[in-house]
Amino acid sequence: MSETYVKRLSTILLDAITDKDPRVQEQVCGALCALGESQPVEVLSACEEHLRLHEKLAHPYRSMILRAMEIVVSNHIGELDKDMTRAIILLASNEMTKVKELVSDWQQAASSVLVAVGRRFISSVMEELLSKFQPGLLPHPCTMHTLASLSVSNVFGMVPFLTSILSTMLPMLGAAKHDSMKVVFCCALQRFSESTLEYLANLDQAPDPTVRKDAFASDISGAYDILFHQWLQSREAKLRLAVVEALGPMSHLLPSEKLEEQLPKLLPGVLALYKKHAETVHVSKSLGQILEAAVSVGSRTLDVQLDSLLAALHAQICVPVESSSPLVMSNQKEVLRCFTVLACYSPDRLLAFLLPKLDTSNERTRVGTLQVLRHVINAAAAQMEVKKPFILSSMKLPLLDTNNKVKRAVVQMVSAMAHHGYLEQPGGKAMVEYIVQQCALPPEAETQKPGADSEALAADSVRAISVSTLYLVSTTVDRMGEVLWPYLLEFLVPIRFTGALSPLCRSLVHLAQKRQEAGAHAPLIQYNGNVHLPSPYAITTRLLVVSSNPYVGDGRGAASLRLLSVLHQDIHPALGQRWATAIPLLLEHLDEYSEETLPQEEWEEKLLMNFLYRCVGTTLGAASSKEVVRKHLQELLEMARYQEEREREGLACCFGICAISHLDDTLAQLEDFVKSDVLRKSAGIFSIFKDRSESEADRVRSALILCYGHVAARAPRELLLARVEADVFRNMSQCFSTKVLGIKVETKDPALRLSLVQSVCMATQAICSSAHGGSFHLSRKAELVAQMVEFIKAEPPDSLRTPIRKKAMLACMYLVTLEPALEEQVQADLIHSCLHSVMAVLPEPEEGDSLQELSVAPTVALSRGGGSQQDWQLLFFQSLYLDTMQALKDLLTSLLQRNMTPQGLQVMVEHLSPWIKSPKGHERVRALGLSACLLQFFLEHLQISALVPFHNLGLLVGLFSPRCADLWPATRREAVSCVHSLLYLQLGYEGFSRDYRDDVAEQLLSLKDGLVHPDPAILFHTCHSIAQIIAKRLPPDQLISLLLTLFEGLGDPDKNCSRAATVMINCLLKERGNMLQEKVPEIVSVLRSKMQETREEHVLQAAQHSVFVLAAHHRAAVVSSLLGSPLPFDSHTCTLWRALALEPGLAAQVLGLLLEKISRDVPFKESRAFLLSSTPDRVATLLPLAATCALHEVASAPASGPAVLELYPQLFVALLLRVSCTMGVQPPRHLQAKERRSASSGLASRSLEPCSSAVDALQAVLIRSGNEDVVQRMELDGGWQLLKTSAGHEEGVTRLASAMAKFAGPRLPLVMKVLFATQSSVYEVQRITSTAFLAELLSSNVVNDLMLLESLLDNLMARQKDTSARVRRLVLRGLANVALGSPDKVRTHGPQLLTAMIGGLDDGDDPHSLVALEAMVGLARLMDLVDAWDLRAVLLHIAVRIRPFFDSERMEFRSASIRLFGHLNKACRGDCEDVFLEQVVGGLAPLLLHLQDPQAPVVAACRFALCMCGPNLECEELAAVFQKHLQEGRGLHFGEFLNTTCRHLMRHFPDLLGRLLSTSLFYFKSSWEDVRAAAPMLTGFLVLHVEAEQRPQVDLEQLLAALQLLLKDPAPEVRAKAAETLGRLVKFA
Repeated sequence: MSETYVKRLSTILLDAITDKDPRVQEQVCGALCALGESQPVEVLSACEEHLRLHEKLAHPYRSMILRAMEIVVSNHIGELDKDMTRAIILLASNEMTKVKELVSDWQQAASSVLVAVGRRFISSVMEELLSKFQPGLLPHPCTMHTLASLSVSNVFGMVPFLTSILSTMLPMLGAAKHDSMKVVFCCALQRFSESTLEYLANLDQAPDPTVRKDAFASDISGAYDILFHQWLQSREAKLRLAVVEALGPMSHLLPSEKLEEQLPKLLPGVLALYKKHAETVHVSKSLGQILEAAVSVGSRTLDVQLDSLLAALHAQICVPVESSSPLVMSNQKEVLRCFTVLACYSPDRLLAFLLPKLDTSNERTRVGTLQVLRHVINAAAAQMEVKKPFILSSMKLPLLDTNNKVKRAVVQMVSAMAHHGYLEQPGGKAMVEYIVQQCALPPEAETQKPGADSEALAADSVRAISVSTLYLVSTTVDRMGEVLWPYLLEFLVPIRFTGALSPLCRSLVHLAQKRQEAGAHAPLIQYNGNVHLPSPYAITTRLLVVSSNPYVGDGRGAASLRLLSVLHQDIHPALGQRWATAIPLLLEHLDEYSEETLPQEEWEEKLLMNFLYRCVGTTLGAASSKEVVRKHLQELLEMARYQEEREREGLACCFGICAISHLDDTLAQLEDFVKSDVLRKSAGIFSIFKDRSESEADRVRSALILCYGHVAARAPRELLLARVEADVFRNMSQCFSTKVLGIKVETKDPALRLSLVQSVCMATQAICSSAHGGSFHLSRKAELVAQMVEFIKAEPPDSLRTPIRKKAMLACMYLVTLEPALEEQVQADLIHSCLHSVMAVLPEPEEGDSLQELSVAPTVALSRGGGSQQDWQLLFFQSLYLDTMQALKDLLTSLLQRNMTPQGLQVMVEHLSPWIKSPKGHERVRALGLSACLLQFFLEHLQISALVPFHNLGLLVGLFSPRCADLWPATRREAVSCVHSLLYLQLGYEGFSRDYRDDVAEQLLSLKDGLVHPDPAILFHTCHSIAQIIAKRLPPDQLISLLLTLFEGLGDPDKNCSRAATVMINCLLKERGNMLQEKVPEIVSVLRSKMQETREEHVLQAAQHSVFVLAAHHRAAVVSSLLGSPLPFDSHTCTLWRALALEPGLAAQVLGLLLEKISRDVPFKESRAFLLSSTPDRVATLLPLAATCALHEVASAPASGPAVLELYPQLFVALLLRVSCTMGVQPPRHLQAKERRSASSGLASRSLEPCSSAVDALQAVLIRSGNEDVVQRMELDGGWQLLKTSAGHEEGVTRLASAMAKFAGPRLPLVMKVLFATQSSVYEVQRITSTAFLAELLSSNVVNDLMLLESLLDNLMARQKDTSARVRRLVLRGLANVALGSPDKVRTHGPQLLTAMIGGLDDGDDPHSLVALEAMVGLARLMDLVDAWDLRAVLLHIAVRIRPFFDSERMEFRSASIRLFGHLNKACRGDCEDVFLEQVVGGLAPLLLHLQDPQAPVVAACRFALCMCGPNLECEELAAVFQKHLQEGRGLHFGEFLNTTCRHLMRHFPDLLGRLLSTSLFYFKSSWEDVRAAAPMLTGFLVLHVEAEQRPQVDLEQLLAALQLLLKDPAPEVRAKAAETLGRLVKFA
């Protein structure tokens, strides 16, 4: 019986193996394996029988069963008997060979079963396999594959069979016709050969140690003949690769004579495959095995084949390696392995082949050859030992190669040679020199030019690997110490090795320290006649000189100083103590700075470096011989290092000093040098300009231009004017620009630009300082100004990093004073360019009260020897900024001086105006500073010959006066200065003398102190005083222009300035208002336009104040105008509505009027948008909508508080009902059309929703009446949003009532009185709203405190028969809320409340009646509070009525009914009647299964109900399980809980098994997937824990049939659980 039952379970599972879902298939396999763990033989028998009887089962499912069998066999191989083993072997063999075609998964699974069995029963498996491996017949491919796999998995068991297998297989090779079969034979021969070699290599562990290689020689030889002579010639690439893979291990088993005989054919045949296959790694691997076999037998045939072998292998190594191609990389490793074999066999022939390849033109050939040599040096060191001189001599040509890839390979080669002692041989130093040369590669050569070979390596990688190689060889190869020391010292001084100084110094420091450790007192440098070593003084000089630019060349300064510190004993014995103190300080100094922040002069002074050029210039100036002067000047020009900026400046300074005494000779020598065409090759002695690059040429031209500038600056003034144009400016221009094909091309090099600007500035300054400079006519003036403007425009406008713009503006300043005068457009372009370039520069720090204060902190820090890199950068910026601003001021004043008229002043201010109004503070402060400077200059130089009006005074005062309240204090002070100067300018134009002091105008200066104060009140009071002063001195004809300018100032981005404009406007209107009576309409119009342009609060307040004053005189007209404003109200109209609430009496009248308009008209009208519309649309009426919006604005004003409190009940109820009757109501048609037009035109338009406007008004009323807590609570709860939607309106009203009860209780009686009057409204939605509000009030104790309970209950009871189901439902909710608000009153009204609730359960015939749902929820609330006697009478009725809702399709009904069921159990308190206990037992299984309900509320209800059912079941263990696992908030492991529950149920209530199983089987058809999956779990656990005497209750046939049916469920999870349950039924076995 047991065996039959297990087989039946297995059969059911096997039938389910065809499931389409992979998860179910895996579960089925797992169940089979679980059965196999307890009954492996029976399960294997069932699987075998199933496969045998279902011949047509698809191969994917057959392979799955076979995989399960393989797992069971592998885990229980020791439990299988011979009969079972035989059956499995026959099955697997049959499955494997059933079809001739190859079906990989299926046949591989069958083969794996045979291999698993073969690990113990090798004889039986081989017997079956050999039966299918008959002589004369080709075997199935999988048979050969299985034999090959067995030979790998069971070497010792399989090799004894190989002789017979090979003898049988050999004749078959010739009969194989298909390439696929040939591939199988090749793979088998490869595996057989590999297993044989492994067997022979481990004979001490083998069962038969007498096995010899000779036993396989004959068969392998025969197989070789077929594979090599026939199959290798196939056109099929896969077969050729299989053949060559087999030939590798087979070659080790061939007889020595055979191998020797075949090598002349074998090797060429394998080599030929290189040309036929792209992926050659298998060819190379096999070739390596063949070569190892040939060398092991001492073959002499290799000598003949060696050349062709080397050529083919060399071609493979020269294939470019892609880092992303692992096959190519693997192939190169195998090829290098072949070279290793050949190097051991014939090193002479190998080197004779490789070394000439170093002289080929092909880059890859050279790189590949070097790669092989490096590998051979490392892998065959013993064979290469005697070849060291030969190899070294062959490296001469590679050392000269310029290809970067070759260089990299040479460096790697030298590294290998260093590790094996090559560099100690003669010629080894050349290798060291080569490494140093690569370390010295210049940075310019490190980047490949565009269009270069894409595979070429950047020189950076060559230099980087060279640097690392030099350091690695110096520090890790001990034997290299004698080679490198002191040889590396020879590379310190030569200029061509400058780029290698940093790595050289690091290596030398390490070598020197090692030598010091070996011999502490011995000198490090032993000259011993070595003339190539630099002297100690040369070393010192060289290292100190290069340290002058310490961060260049990978920080060569620090490296040089460390080397000097180590060598101090060899340089001079007395230096030790001195340098031990000084050099660490120098190194510390370098660590504190960077290349950008290092103070160069200070650093050079620390290194005791002097400016030699100054000395040379002074010396030449004192010389009397012109020939000597010109000769040395020529030498200086030829020998100068133009790449060094300091050297260029020194050279120019030298020429300037020399020009003091020898102007003509200096200019002549410079001109000769310029004419020598220095940009081309030079034939001079030094040839310093040979192949000069463009950047080098720019540096030369830069130095020459600087020379001309210094010459002009130093030259005697009486000689300069005659030479400056022809000899200075002309040659400067020629040096700056070059000609290409006759076209003038200017450079973009910033250093060259700076040189030209600096030189022009020096030259023009020298001209202006001469005695006749004022009358000097400079013909190149326009050209030079245009050049300077171009440079200024090219500078970045937002940053200040170079002095180019400063020096360019200084040059323009000097040029402006010269003749001829600039054209008007040129002058305008100059001003615009300079302002744009300077004003927008971003400040480094925050600009404070004074620009001079910016540099105090960093200057103090630096003066004390401290300061960070940031301090240095800040100081540099501040100094450069101050100089640049001063240059701009000087330029503008020089331009103004040439046109000292109001018009000229206006032009300058117009250029500054955009910057004065800039939103950026640093731009404003600069613009006001410049304006103050210009006005002061104009005032100081004012000369009036006749009384003329200052016609633009009002415009200028209006521009500057609002800036008196600017956010920046410096701007405020400058603005006052500007107004002060303007008032005195007006006095000057009125005829007052320049020294006249006006008492009113002088008051401005005393007001400056008030502008410093940050307090807005003081600040604007000062602005008011300034406006009073302006009003007293401003001419009448300038007043309107001043006001209009101030109106424009209302929109100023600086709010302070905008407020100041407001203050000044009000002051001017107050002081001079009588003169503007006829301008009032114009002023109001401007104010309204400004309100539309800005949203600044102070601007709006100013407009409100003006309108409020107008409304006081013309109230009716103002109100009428506002009521007629288009909807939706724009922000300005809203602002004006709020202004009407400033006076309480007016506000009350307005609110009363608006409330009347809201209530008097209907809230909406129904109309059809289209004639064929099925339902009419509700459209809001215009007057109540406008009144609602206006009421919101009025109530939003804080001053309206008293008026709102006076009308609070009427406002609250009217607006609440307004909200209810405008849900879903559309705006008026014309507003909809307006919104559509705005949307189509892409313009943003504020939409108007009637319901939202009512909510906003209600919020405003609540806030203004002091009920902010109500508004905030509604906001936090999302109540306002709910209130506006049809779906959430009831909840929104509920939350509003709750908030009102909590925070506004005293106001409820009057509100309720008004609400009671609305209960009979003709609008259903208003009845719903009022009922929902009143129902929620009953949940608060406030109605009891206010003695409103009875009246509320009476009102709600009267609405039970309302025609609206929603109203009836809300009535039940309100009645149930008594349990929350007044629980002590429930017993008093218990019968009345229960009657209402039970009536709700029976409300209508709808199975999903929301009234019934509300009744269940209400009963759950009242259950614990009503009298027990009253409840007992209706308990059974309620239980029976709610039971159908347990499986309702709607979550709310399931949750409410189950939770009410729990409350019914809780009410019984363990003392329930038998009739009710039947209901408890009947509901147990549904509750357990609904713990897997997809809805969380239902699960929570089931947890509660089960916990309540526990005491009534009178089982403490079960009740404890429920309490432990079903606590709220605790995670539930459903399987564990269900298992425990079923165990206790079967222990204490075995008689319930039938009912529970019947209910569980019912849920097999549940519509919820998770519940359907839980049902078989419940069934399985119940059956699992049933006792023996209760088993007859289990109908196994019905159960198995149901589970079988469930295995066909559409849900994969359900099918998987059914399969799992079937696995659990193994208990019955």
